[in-house]
Amino acid sequence: MASPPLTAAEQLRQTVPRSAFAFRGYNITNLGRTPELWQVDAYRPFLQRWLEVGSDVCHQAHGQRSDLVARVVGKLEADLEHYAEAVALVMAVELAQLDMLAEIHGVEYSQAPLAYGYSLGELTATAANQMVSAAEAMQVPVTLATDCAVLAHDVKMGILFSRTEAIDEAKIIHLCEELTAEQNGVIGISAVLSPNTYLVLGQHDSLARLKSTMHDILPATVLLKRDSNLWPPMHTPIVRQRHIPDRASVLMEAMSPEPGLEKPVLFSLATGDTSYQKEPAREVLRRWVDHPQRLWDAVAYTLKEDIKLVIHVGPGPNVIPATFQRLSENVCQQLARMSLGGISMRAVSNLVNRRWLANLLPQRASLLRAPNVQHVILEDWLLENAPS
Repeated sequence: MASPPLTAAEQLRQTVPRSAFAFRGYNITNLGRTPELWQVDAYRPFLQRWLEVGSDVCHQAHGQRSDLVARVVGKLEADLEHYAEAVALVMAVELAQLDMLAEIHGVEYSQAPLAYGYSLGELTATAANQMVSAAEAMQVPVTLATDCAVLAHDVKMGILFSRTEAIDEAKIIHLCEELTAEQNGVIGISAVLSPNTYLVLGQHDSLARLKSTMHDILPATVLLKRDSNLWPPMHTPIVRQRHIPDRASVLMEAMSPEPGLEKPVLFSLATGDTSYQKEPAREVLRRWVDHPQRLWDAVAYTLKEDIKLVIHVGPGPNVIPATFQRLSENVCQQLARMSLGGISMRAVSNLVNRRWLANLLPQRASLLRAPNVQHVILEDWLLENAPS
């Protein structure tokens, strides 16, 4: 007699030992499908518990009543003026999703070999790994949120990219330092998404000045696309204007160091390495405040470690899934261009020669695994497999 098919939870439990958990960070919208999760009776207590923790942290930090439960129930996005609540909500929902996964579906975070988080997600990951308490992890960005939001009113994001060439990070840093030295607004790299894609945050008209001067030292194929939204300038030197790194360090001194879980290994996007295995968590987190997010290093490490599945935690995750998706598509297209058998000349002519990727492949053959890595958006999975 044939064995009954495995349930979705059983399949996920079998795959977790070869999986990575990836935590999202702040975005313009942060509710995702959380209001739908709230409607599921089995999930609601976990959401309520963590949202109340986030509300309490906001109240303690700013002395004003916050009600994250009401935000979720009312489907009210927290705008920049309520940045502290947005921060607390993202982190609370991420921790609630992990509890739903473990308590309702029996899938344990601690069985995974790898975890990392983008921006706020790294703080959530330190709490999930039991290196610091969840309230302590939330307290730092929530306490400093007001000053970050004030700085954001004069900050714009630029996406610096090339479809064909790698972009030398050292040259971008040099350009940003030269523009900053003009004393008309600070500009700096906020994230390294890939060797050909960077997020840059700048004050005043510094992005326009970057665009007008960048081709003096960068390839002509490099483009700068500006985002019209306002962004808190975390992970850039801009936060130093309000002494945010030092104030964060002082807040971190109150963190009670915990032994942490044996697994998963926590990869830091602030350092581009498994630094939490080598240094105290507080020392790594100090760099988290004003150092760029090295997402590309995390992606490359994921592929090198033979991860089969990436589980994306949080409400409406976007940056990490999109980065993996772009790499997967680029690998497929580059391989098609390198092996033209069975492809029409018209199709070949439409392929971009991604020299940045072709140059990397001999040294990093693990990048070829990108199209085979599976991805699960955890909030979608939880809703698809919600108890009746």
